[in-house]
Amino acid sequence: MADAVGAGMKPFEYVAPTTLREAVEVLGRHGERARVLAGGTDLFLRMERGGWAPDVVVDLKGVPGLADIHFDAGRGLALGALALHADVAAHPVVRERYPVLAQGAGWVGGPQMRNRGTVGGNLCNASPAADTASPLIALGARVRLAGPGGERVVALDDFFLGPGKTVLAPGEVLVEVLVPPPARRSGGDYQRRTRTAMDIAVVGVAAVVALDGGATCTEARIVLASVAPTPLRARAAEAALRGKGLTPDRIAEAARVAAAESKPIDDVRASAGYRRTIVEVLTRRALNNALARARG
Repeated sequence: MADAVGAGMKPFEYVAPTTLREAVEVLGRHGERARVLAGGTDLFLRMERGGWAPDVVVDLKGVPGLADIHFDAGRGLALGALALHADVAAHPVVRERYPVLAQGAGWVGGPQMRNRGTVGGNLCNASPAADTASPLIALGARVRLAGPGGERVVALDDFFLGPGKTVLAPGEVLVEVLVPPPARRSGGDYQRRTRTAMDIAVVGVAAVVALDGGATCTEARIVLASVAPTPLRARAAEAALRGKGLTPDRIAEAARVAAAESKPIDDVRASAGYRRTIVEVLTRRALNNALARARG
């Protein structure tokens, strides 16, 4: 342990545990006075600006296994919380079997951000615009959490409570993201609209569809980013596709329904009306691309 301070920050204690148990113990002991350091791309920015002023910073990079990326045909994909966006975007298995996730990870910030920022950090920041959250929810991902009371697994769909808020209890840490194996005839796509190349999404849409032996949709998941307090499942739009053929007219109708389900606000980046219009455009585009991938 050592004291550390950066420009504009108040002094804090830096702790670098070497086991998950040690990390959980430190976090449990300090509670809300502690912050986790994963990639640090958001943490140090907020500390410098005075938004966060923790007494203790717990660096997880020394905990073995937290940056691992594993795939098993039976169980699916396991992403350690410290897996870098750049590594996820470039991973051959992710690109082949989960292209919607590779797209999302590849659009996080610029190269410097992707080579430092982590998937776990992106999720725990709980931004409605997070580029990995919507693709992972569309893929049916779950997260494994560890805390003073043991471990639990939570559907990522239920992980977010609001901007900057998650179900993480005091002392808990996100350890791993678990993504089920993709269905045999399935495909996904992620679309986003930004003001500039490195800006956060004004609107994002992740879509995943699965087909039966013919052209009938057996499953559809559509998740909207940056149009609600949390990543938003467009459940009515999904229901409009299940059990039906994915014709251009049906996809266009599902896109209109998704736009109606969105709950955007006016802010400095875009108006609510503009966001609804873009939701429809991007949903239609994402569904068409997902369908093309499902058909092979």
